[in-house]
Amino acid sequence: MAKFLFNGKVSCAHISNRVNKMLAILLIVSSVALTSCDVSHLDLTTTSTESPPPAPYAFAYTAGRYPGHIDREHAEESDGSGVVKGHFSYIDPRQKVRTVEYVADKEGFHPLLSDVPPEHPADSESVARAKDRHFELYAKIAEEHAHHPFPDETYVPRQSEAVARATAKHAQLFRVIAEQHARIAAEREALQREEEERQHLQDLAE
Repeated sequence: MAKFLFNGKVSCAHISNRVNKMLAILLIVSSVALTSCDVSHLDLTTTSTESPPPAPYAFAYTAGRYPGHIDREHAEESDGSGVVKGHFSYIDPRQKVRTVEYVADKEGFHPLLSDVPPEHPADSESVARAKDRHFELYAKIAEEHAHHPFPDETYVPRQSEAVARATAKHAQLFRVIAEQHARIAAEREALQREEEERQHLQDLAE
């Protein structure tokens, strides 16, 4: 809170106002002095880093899946200014050589194929016939299923008389063969026991 003195004395608020005015005048004078200074003697030149010289390059190589075998090659060269030219070749699964020449510049990558495959390979005559036959059968089956969505029990395969006779004959032959194998096994076991007894008697005689 500002205090005032009377009887010929100056108040504190009056002194503060005078100080603020003096500071404002001092700032204005300083700004004018700085802007009017002579800076002609200062060196205001700027330096910049020069771009390095172009660095062109070129390379080429060949490669293969095993020693002495070459199935790909690549060559490329650049003038150092951002333009790159080259080509590469390889052998596709059909043993056909594919070559691509390309140029890369500020506009992008521009390949050029030596043998451009068709966008949609046409079907051969046999493939076309097979497709037509497939579609015909598909339409026929779809129509049959539309009329009979659920299979009839009468169409379930059943064992015919011929199949039943063949099954019985097979079972009979199986039993005969099993009996023969059992008899042969018993005979071999008996022969083995006789041989072991004979060998045992010879050992006792010695």
